[in-house]
Parts: sequence; structure tokens; C-alpha cells
Amino acid sequence: MTSRRTALGLAVAAGAASLAGAGVNSFASADTSAAAVETVHLQLRPSSPELASCFPKAHAHVAVDLTTDAIGKDTFRLSAENLKPRTTFTVFLIKKAASPFGAAEYIGDVTTGAKGNGSATFKLIVEEAFAFNNRTGARTDLNSIGMWFADPKDDNGCLGAGSPVTGFDGDASAGVQMLNSGAQKLP
Repeated sequence: MTSRRTALGLAVAAGAASLAGAGVNSFASADTSAAAVETVHLQLRPSSPELASCFPKAHAHVAVDLTTDAIGKDTFRLSAENLKPRTTFTVFLIKKAASPFGAAEYIGDVTTGAKGNGSATFKLIVEEAFAFNNRTGARTDLNSIGMWFADPKDDNGCLGAGSPVTGFDGDASAGVQMLNSGAQKLP
């Protein structure tokens, strides 16, 4: 990985130097198209047999363009299909795909349309995502992905009115995890 980063960094630096020599602001105009961008693909599947039974065709595809070393951020694209229609889901980078999830980082929401499909693109650091506990000095890599029902009532159709309320939303009141990346890991 270090050699890939070094090669990509050298290619970007060379391009920036040539732009700077031409009188162009290299930070604003550096073009990384000459360097090959590594893209990681993961599939998200239902998090429990009950949810898989309720939404048998539910899944999401995630593609992450790993460009942090070149431009300071990665592009995380998520495309979900066959989920509950007109529903918002929260998306997290997490330590472990299944409970107990460990450290988690909220990265955004995706809302489905009338057919239960939705997509979102996030610009953030994914390849080197981590959580740090300043008190203990512990660092936790966040290499898994999870999606939760943003509203705790939205999973009741599958799990009943007594389904758990989780903290995986901005108001600390979300439903259960709908999809996760399982054994697949981000770099």
C-alpha cells in the first residue's frame, strides 16, 4: 500500500509542479486523472434473518474511490435497492459490521424513493478512517459499513412495535441496523 501511495503522490506532485511552472495555482488545479484511482467495492446485505425475510431483495452497493493521498478525501458512493420505500437510513463507518459495533462514525443519510431505491455520495476520508479515545490513547480503525433505520418506527413493520431503539441518528433515536458489509472490509 505504501508503494501505491508513494507512486500516486509522486504523480500528483509532478503534475502540480508542472502546473505551478505554467503559472497556475497547483493546489486548486492539480489534475489526478493521470494517476490510476483505486476503487474498493463492497456489498451490504440485511443485518438479520428477520430483515432479510421482510426485504428479501434488499441490498446496497458501495464504491469508494481511494484518493485521500492525492486530493485529501475519498469519494464514497452508495446505491441501495429494495429497501422500505420513502424511508431515511443513516450510514456509518463502524469497527465491526454486527453488534456489538464498537466505535462508529456517522457519515450521512440516504433516503429511498417510492420503489425503495436510494443513493448518496459522500466526500470524506474513508481509507484512513479511525476513532481515537484521547483518555485511553486507543485508536480504532473503522473498516466496516452499516445502515440504520433513521426513525425507530420505520422497522416496526418487520420487527413489531417493541423493536429496539438505538442511538444511530442525530437525535439519538434510531431503529435497528438494516444493512451491513458483513465480512467485507474497507482498506
